[in-house]
Amino acid sequence: MFKLTKYEKVLVALFVITLPLINPWVRGDGVGYYAFARSMLIEHRLDFAKDWAQANESFRMRRLDSDGRPTRDQYTVTGQLDNHFSVGPAILWLPFLIAAHAAVNLYDHLGGHVLADGFSRPYRVAMALGTALYGFLAVLISFSLARKYVLERWAFLAAIGIWFGSSLPVYMYFNPSWSHAHSAFVVALFVWYWNRTRGARSWEQWAILGALGGLMMDVYYMNIVPLLIPVLESLAGYWTRLQQASKEAAVRLFLNNCIFVVTILAAFAPTLITKKIIYGGYFRFGYSERWFWGSPAFLKVCFSANHGLFSWTPIVILAVAGLFVLRKYDRGLALYSIIVFLAYVYGIGCYENWHGISSYGSRFFLSLSALFILGLAAMFDWLGRIWQERRTAIFAWSGTAALILWNLGLIYQWGMHLIPDRGPISWRDAAFNQVAVVPEQAAQSLSNYLLHRQQLMYRIEQKDVNQINESHQSDGGPKP
Repeated sequence: MFKLTKYEKVLVALFVITLPLINPWVRGDGVGYYAFARSMLIEHRLDFAKDWAQANESFRMRRLDSDGRPTRDQYTVTGQLDNHFSVGPAILWLPFLIAAHAAVNLYDHLGGHVLADGFSRPYRVAMALGTALYGFLAVLISFSLARKYVLERWAFLAAIGIWFGSSLPVYMYFNPSWSHAHSAFVVALFVWYWNRTRGARSWEQWAILGALGGLMMDVYYMNIVPLLIPVLESLAGYWTRLQQASKEAAVRLFLNNCIFVVTILAAFAPTLITKKIIYGGYFRFGYSERWFWGSPAFLKVCFSANHGLFSWTPIVILAVAGLFVLRKYDRGLALYSIIVFLAYVYGIGCYENWHGISSYGSRFFLSLSALFILGLAAMFDWLGRIWQERRTAIFAWSGTAALILWNLGLIYQWGMHLIPDRGPISWRDAAFNQVAVVPEQAAQSLSNYLLHRQQLMYRIEQKDVNQINESHQSDGGPKP
């Protein structure tokens, strides 16, 4: 019989306690992600007009005319609305939305009056619950992976640290219609399954791994980078087999690799099909941003005041350092993880909008949450081995708590627009707010968030609209 350890019970309890924080709204990029699920479930076709009309103001103001109709430039060559967002989150939401749809229809059949349109509250709550669950499963799976190498208490502390000390709370609770919590989940599942089947992976297991890899890319296109892990593993395998002159084993590995690639493509088919429908080509993804492959913004991605990974979420510095420590436990996994991280930094650094525009921290890197939990756990365990155990425990727990408190305070500032959600921030202002403003206002804001959320969200949205208008006016452009 399956039995939870005490640390797993605490993780589950924390998840349940934090469920009231889920925010069932569809906003910004989330409009595009959610539109795939809603249109297919309710209208049985890819028709996003109603989603655009129901979207938040800052999303509509760039896409609809004064009569509330999509502008001409919103239509593609196939006559579809331009929706370049990925379809993977919709795939993961569908079980929750189908259950909500069935419940709404049953309720209406019994005399209730809730619109079965995909926009009403039951659908949005189901979506937000699904996102929160996927975010939690990312943490739980990563914890399970980390405790394979280190003491369970360090794996637990690392899981808590990344859960609440990174960008994850924003996209797990506050902006659940975005793709990042889903991305953390599928990459964690992929890495866990790859690690579980290392050494003697059957063709069936290669097929499952490929299906998970395709789903990773369905959710977030940059998740092609973690596929480097089995690629590097296979290259090492070919080298070993060549040294051993084992032709039969090399051929077997090649056939398994072929199965892996085929199942990746099969699982990625939903993305390819939707792109064909919307843009007229299987590999037309709809993004107009430029990529600067020869001049990546390495340092900016990591340290910029404009949503830098390390500057906004400093606990990740320890986690990445821990990936180098991980070589003492598993040299192969450590090497693959470091390469994946560096490749991810390079890829994001080449992207024109590497800062994420409206972003809490570098949200793109939530995909690598499993690696960060693994690295942070290795760092704690290594410190426990070279220091006195009690000293390490004090340092690790107090340091993690301090970083979590800093992060939660910064999340509050970002959400309430005490610091800009777009562009670089002043660290002097942020530090002042952490001491002088956040402790005074946070309790009342949390109460409003729990009890009067709709009004609070409206005020936040209006602040965002005003900031966008001010940005356009300062740039000399027309007011949207």
